[in-house]
Amino acid sequence: MSITEFRDAPVEQMSETEIERLLREQGVGVLVLPTDDLPYVLPLSFGYDGDNCLYFLYLLFGEESRKENLSDSVERARFLVYSAVSMDEWRSVVLTGTITDVQEEEWDRLQAAMENAWHPNLFSGATPMRGVKGYQLSITEHTSLQHA
Repeated sequence: MSITEFRDAPVEQMSETEIERLLREQGVGVLVLPTDDLPYVLPLSFGYDGDNCLYFLYLLFGEESRKENLSDSVERARFLVYSAVSMDEWRSVVLTGTITDVQEEEWDRLQAAMENAWHPNLFSGATPMRGVKGYQLSITEHTSLQHA
């Protein structure tokens, strides 16, 4: 595809229905947490509650976790969800919101939302695991694009 063809391609914003469908279908995306230097970027499974929250589970290894420390200390974060089937068929949503840890009394909501999450088997045998911690991103704004 040439630059002219790319520039003239029919790129448009996604509808709310299309955004919700992408969030329900994908189950994996990229969390972006601010730092004093470069942003901390982390591929991550997520669950979507069908309303305005994404949920994450952090598997915690070792004494400290950078993603845990950053998530506990920042107020806002971004999350990218995308699907790229081909050069002519792709879509993406960037979500911005507040990130907070999930309290014990809210774990039922987290577990229900995680139904659509992609669950890798990568860490099942890793040790020693310190624990599991849940977080939610309360979506305050979003942008989207798709190649129609």
